[in-house]
Amino acid sequence: MISYIRGELAAIEEEKVVVDVGGIGYGLYMPGQSMGKLPAIGAEVKLHTYLNVREDAMQLFGFLTRDDLKIFKLVIGVSGIGPKGGLSILSKLTPDDLRFAVLSGDAKAISAAPGIGKKTAEKLIIELKDKLSMDDVIQNVESVEEISGQSGVSQIQTDAIQALTALGYGNTESLRAVKQVEITENTDVETVLKQALKYMMF
Repeated sequence: MISYIRGELAAIEEEKVVVDVGGIGYGLYMPGQSMGKLPAIGAEVKLHTYLNVREDAMQLFGFLTRDDLKIFKLVIGVSGIGPKGGLSILSKLTPDDLRFAVLSGDAKAISAAPGIGKKTAEKLIIELKDKLSMDDVIQNVESVEEISGQSGVSQIQTDAIQALTALGYGNTESLRAVKQVEITENTDVETVLKQALKYMMF
């Protein structure tokens, strides 16, 4: 089992990257949006991996974080979704976007991924709803306790998301916009809403 690969980023192709490890080039399939976060060619990169073994091929999938890999494994554990389908979903949605889409029952956001129909998206929601937690969705890199000794960031974000959905915005796009707003000790729901709406308009 290959847990991760660390080496020089040798090439970025349409669906995969090549990592040079000791003179051997490993081709790894990656989600499209993760490939956009890779360093420049020639830089060192570490990718967490999943090895898919079939009768006619062995495919290596790479992810920038363990969380990406964890969500990928959960997705391909759903009957009817293979590694390519999982890659398609994670190319369209970040792990947090996918968690929120599942927990809020947003099949439309999931079925926007190429090759994923409405029925498959609904099945994914049913099978993963009990395996994902909202606590993993609404969070900052730094909590308010670390910034100012106060609490309440998650509640502010939750209230802002609920307000946006009440205005007619989708659950997943509301989460994505709210998570882009910087939270400080003086931030209130109205401020988050105003900033999130600006992000959603561009």
